[in-house]
Amino acid sequence: MTVPRVRHDRLTVLATVLLVAVAACNSASPTPSPEPSPTAPPPSAAAVPSPSEAPSAASSSEPTAADSVYDEIEQEVATLRGLQPTETVARKTLDAAQLAAEMEKLYHEESPPELVAANERFYKSLDLLPPDASLGDLTVEMLSGGVAGYYRDDQKTLYVVSRSGEVGANEKITFAHEFNHALQDQHFTIFKDQEGVTNRSDWLLARQAVYEGDSSLLMTLWASENFTPAEFQDLLAQGLNDPSSAMLERMPAILRETLLYPYTTGLSFTQGQYISGGGWAGVDALYANVPETTEQILHPEKYRAGEGPVEIRVPDDLTAQIGPDWKLALDDTFGEFQTGVWLRDAGAANATDAAAGWGGDRVLVLDGPGDAWATVLASEWDTAADAAEFEAAAGPLVEALDDPAALLPGGTDTGRWVVVASNDDVLEAVAGSIGLAG
Repeated sequence: MTVPRVRHDRLTVLATVLLVAVAACNSASPTPSPEPSPTAPPPSAAAVPSPSEAPSAASSSEPTAADSVYDEIEQEVATLRGLQPTETVARKTLDAAQLAAEMEKLYHEESPPELVAANERFYKSLDLLPPDASLGDLTVEMLSGGVAGYYRDDQKTLYVVSRSGEVGANEKITFAHEFNHALQDQHFTIFKDQEGVTNRSDWLLARQAVYEGDSSLLMTLWASENFTPAEFQDLLAQGLNDPSSAMLERMPAILRETLLYPYTTGLSFTQGQYISGGGWAGVDALYANVPETTEQILHPEKYRAGEGPVEIRVPDDLTAQIGPDWKLALDDTFGEFQTGVWLRDAGAANATDAAAGWGGDRVLVLDGPGDAWATVLASEWDTAADAAEFEAAAGPLVEALDDPAALLPGGTDTGRWVVVASNDDVLEAVAGSIGLAG
């Protein structure tokens, strides 16, 4: 499942921005393909103003020195990306204290407590979070310390964090990244299509990989064309002294890696599409056929083949079968990416290979009377051999869990179900209710 977070935001992670920018410093272009034509028309047929004709997006009535810098970056990004703005994008600058306040406020507004609690229960059941950890507190800390900027599509507003109060290299590259999100919002429906979705986390992560990979590629190309050597050095210096790196390293792997994945793995996926699809036209094509799973992001050949997830079925009356007063607190997905994080974090042998045969899954969190609870990770695998490989990797991890747990066959030779419960009786009741007892 994804890290519960502000669902309207397109976040730029500071440490990742610096990493990508340093990579750009070492090469004039991250790909050997030719640059897209600056006169390439946007995919929309609607008449749009040129960047120079667009009204200023400054948040105050009087233009400032920062506005002139950002106005120029808007023109450069629109030309490079081949997407012209169709409306003004408001912009705001936050300092570190304002960012922390905004992240905490927005997180609590956008993350229902019951959803956070269910996610926390699931993570702790697999030892992905320490028993005394607060998922909400960790997420707010991670976002407050590791975010360089974000775009809110509900407000049509771009936010840049300036810890120095100046418009330096980091602020410029962050603005380029976030303005590209605004262009995505104006030309595609990827943000609108996912509004209100909270129970398809692997699907959401796949989509995040597209729009964050797109913006990460854009900002890398933009920096390679527009940064001076001194600005690259400034960016590198900030990265070497960036406290957010240490903060991210302290975070549990499931939070840290899930936060970074859209920028790193997403960049690799989108860059591949850029190379094979003829530049930005190939990236634009992703928005008409958005990947469905992180499996497709990790294995682009599966995206090209249209290999979607296998549906996992559970009894409609599952909670009633377990016993009175049971309820379904969460019904979601985990996906190949986060399955791999779990296996690697727990030290499973062959973790990445064991996750690679993933075919589909479903996560259930069940709350019972008193302190009774159970979690289920129901998974299907591409072949019986893939299921056996996952079982060999995950079996010892399940046996080592503090709570009663079992890795069970899923009724087919390609199914494996992990069930964790508050006590042995609940474990047996849940396994029996899904037809796996004994």
